[in-house]
Amino acid sequence: MKDSNYLKENNARSLWHPMAHPADSRANPPTIVTRAQGVRITDIDGHEVVDAVGGLWNVNLGFSAEPIKAAIAGQLDKMPYYSIFRGTSNDVVIELAEELRAFFAPDGLSRAFFTSGGSDSVETALRLARQYHKIRGQEGRVKFLSLKKGYHGTHMGAASVNGNANFRTQYEPLLPGCSHIPAPYTYRNPFDETDPERLAQLCLAALEDEIAFQGAGTIAAFIMEPILGAGGVIVPHESFMPGVRQICDRHGILLISDEVICAFGRTGSWTGARHWGVKPDMMATAKAITNGYYPFGAVMISDAIAEVFEGDTTGKGAIGHGYTYSGHPVGAAAALACLSETKRLNVPENAASRGAELFAGLNALAEKHAVIGDVRGGHGLMCALELVADRSSKAPIDKATIARIHEATYRAGAMIRISGSNIILSPPLVLTAGDVQTILDALEAGFAAG
Repeated sequence: MKDSNYLKENNARSLWHPMAHPADSRANPPTIVTRAQGVRITDIDGHEVVDAVGGLWNVNLGFSAEPIKAAIAGQLDKMPYYSIFRGTSNDVVIELAEELRAFFAPDGLSRAFFTSGGSDSVETALRLARQYHKIRGQEGRVKFLSLKKGYHGTHMGAASVNGNANFRTQYEPLLPGCSHIPAPYTYRNPFDETDPERLAQLCLAALEDEIAFQGAGTIAAFIMEPILGAGGVIVPHESFMPGVRQICDRHGILLISDEVICAFGRTGSWTGARHWGVKPDMMATAKAITNGYYPFGAVMISDAIAEVFEGDTTGKGAIGHGYTYSGHPVGAAAALACLSETKRLNVPENAASRGAELFAGLNALAEKHAVIGDVRGGHGLMCALELVADRSSKAPIDKATIARIHEATYRAGAMIRISGSNIILSPPLVLTAGDVQTILDALEAGFAAG
């Protein structure tokens, strides 16, 4: 390994970072993280902090989950790769599919299609939704509906159902036939409605209106995150997702639950859909399925959809889609070990408890610092602070100030994530009460410096 001087001199020189301007990365070199243990990361200069980002929403069990590491090493020794395209399979992927079938049974999901990650999973779900309707003779159902502020990945289809212009504008034109409705975002919405329940009903009415405008017979699926993550941890009222399910059922539209973030305990429940008492038609998963230790994902599919595909005799049910690394045996071994550890540790319970502590602490910070316009969370370990220059006008905070807060928080002991005007917190689900306090103390220092 090259020494620290070499790494610092060449930081961002030959590497373009995702979700960053190449010139900005050169002007403001990113933090070089060199070690990680438990829920903490250490940078190239030896500065150790609590990782309040959880890698990128994915290291639910922390960085020292030895059973997953051992499973990866063992599988690399046994069989490092083989394809599961038509005609071949492997032992670990078969076992994993059965384990996932049991895990997702309460969600009504019984089949798995394996992918390389979250964007792949979303893309797969969108494709299967269109194919499902074609098999049933409803070839006109090709459109997709989603929420503004929602995030679904970066593939062309996934970006098309994204609800944030930052991930769309420079790549347009995107997939035609994708429309968006207002998110149940109480702090900013076109209805100027602050009551969560009333806002949920207004958003559901907007969904009905959009379906009527587009024509129900042209729509394949509605995709949503149970709690919007990258868009700023937007928590809907408990009536919203069940209302979406009812509307979709009434119009023959499939419901895709994008749980790349929410699944496996993040919300304080095993899945986000289960958190709201909803059974989706498909669920996109990735991230925490291997604790971030290996790129892997799975689309979980309901019995009703499975019956249509598996009962097809026309040939339309043949799946002309997949990835070189679908069902990768090393990824499958990692996922098996991770699922076992996730269940053994019962992470939703700790996520709910520590999440309540974190949410309460953030609300206390908001009482002291006027720069905090809105505090969101209260459901597991996913929270956000929306920062403003002025509370009355809700004018967004300037980049220089939020950058100072970010750096001071890091120096005080916590890595946080900045997204626009939001500070987003998604720490590992094995966090302790002491770790929560470290994050809150670091944020206090950050706001004092801002």
